Amino acid sequence: MADRPIRVGLIAPSADALGQMETYFAPHHFSAERRIQAAQILIRGGGKDCDIEIYDSSILRPANAFSFDPEAPENCVRRILKAREDLMLPLARRLYPFRKPAVHRLIRTIAKENALFCLTTAIPDVIPSLAMIPWAAGEFASDTAFLTMNQIRMAFLIAAASDRPIGYREQRSEIASIVAGAFGWRALSRELVGKVPFGGGLIPKAGIAYAGTFAVGLSLERLYRMGYGFTRAERHAVYEEAYEHGKQIASMLLANFRHSKAS
Repeated sequence: MADRPIRVGLIAPSADALGQMETYFAPHHFSAERRIQAAQILIRGGGKDCDIEIYDSSILRPANAFSFDPEAPENCVRRILKAREDLMLPLARRLYPFRKPAVHRLIRTIAKENALFCLTTAIPDVIPSLAMIPWAAGEFASDTAFLTMNQIRMAFLIAAASDRPIGYREQRSEIASIVAGAFGWRALSRELVGKVPFGGGLIPKAGIAYAGTFAVGLSLERLYRMGYGFTRAERHAVYEEAYEHGKQIASMLLANFRHSKAS
């Protein structure tokens, strides 16, 4: 996915404006090799073979193209990532301005997936029935396996977007850290669910899944960007903030789930 060929058309009223756009998408701190690769992707004048076209904000653009404002270029990046998720990895891997927002988008998406999974697998704990007992007996293994593998998947995607080597061998230390942390947060989530009656523990449980995934993702983002991850204190601070946000997201997801069941 990350190595998919891509062509980005740049359209501007002058050579200076085109140069400004090129410098933004392929900044000077890029190595010479990376700047050459970026130049092969950025096509002056655009054309029908381009996957996306970006127009300087001073000129009219087609409806399916994107506008580039030199005063706020990050807005263009956000709009492209929202509209063309299929191009997120190759854009982030090759063009630096896409990297951090793409990684943060991946982290939020996968953290939300893990929170939703915790909610759906915990529903039998709230409304038990004989038919659900065999399914619930395997909950611990299935939850831990799914959430851990989804975090490993996230590690692969973040590495791809960060222009880093991808794979089990290449990322063995990051994967070992993810696996080692899986059982700690899982034990905590089960304890919270058990202590709060009538399913009130669902929200903390999903919040923990969200926060744990979010903290892992941000630490990986820094590792691949700067060469080192979070300290223990930084990880704790990120986790605390993400936990509160995760509980809010879980509350909304649970409300939507109950509404759909009622209707």
